[in-house]
Amino acid sequence: MIKSMTGFGRSELIEGERKITVEIKSVNHRYLDVNIKMPKKLNFFEAAIRNELKKYMQRGKVDVFISYEDYTESNICVKYNRELAAEYMKYLSQMAEEFSLDNDVRVSALSRYPEVLSMEEQTLDEEELWQMLSKAIEKAAEGFVEARVKEGGNLREDLLDKLDGMLAHVEYITKRSPEIVTQYKQKLEDKVKELLGDAQIDESRLLTEVTIFADKVCVDEELVRLRSHIETTKENLAQGGSIGRKLDFIAQEMNREANTILSKANDLEISNRAIELKTEIEKVREQIQNIE
Repeated sequence: MIKSMTGFGRSELIEGERKITVEIKSVNHRYLDVNIKMPKKLNFFEAAIRNELKKYMQRGKVDVFISYEDYTESNICVKYNRELAAEYMKYLSQMAEEFSLDNDVRVSALSRYPEVLSMEEQTLDEEELWQMLSKAIEKAAEGFVEARVKEGGNLREDLLDKLDGMLAHVEYITKRSPEIVTQYKQKLEDKVKELLGDAQIDESRLLTEVTIFADKVCVDEELVRLRSHIETTKENLAQGGSIGRKLDFIAQEMNREANTILSKANDLEISNRAIELKTEIEKVREQIQNIE
């Protein structure tokens, strides 16, 4: 099976008072480029998250969005800084004595002084949180891969249709090429007869001219290589795996052969077919860019 580089996966996991949501989406890219957006409290797990994701993807620009919600009240506590409160009282008493003022500080007022009372989040159980996070990532990644595989199947069918169309062009050019030489020979003979009249034609000279022409327009090697590239592409599509880069290279080679055929063409029909070939190869290359 082959995979598209375009995919989307989402999961939502709730355990107790905690909820983790993971979304994964990707587009085409030459290499694997993973961008993760998540709450700061989960930054500790970034390396582990990247290692987990690599199990499911090899190429593509991948965006991962992770949200974390904790509805428990037990993870927040109030911290009383006794030492700091004592420092405030010490200097307040000193100020009252130095300036002959009443020390009218009340508990409610002192509690509002900076850092005397503060809200503090308790340390999370990292192992427990990772177990939950990894489950959510796994579920989202599985949906992501499923979407890629489904799209990859559509790409495979479309590519096979296009490759069959290319083979039809190759077969036509293969059949048409010898006819060009025969027609050239006949035209050459007719022209010589027209010029020389009843004079005897130099068959050896005529044969030499035909041979030179045949060699100039011969595309047998290009057709053999092009047919081989098409069949190799079909085989790779059947085998599956991460074949995008390999197929892109083969498509470049196919385009090179089609260019040579077009440059050698001395026939309108073959030229038209070669142009069609180049058009189909370009369409194939565009589709291959979507394969992982």
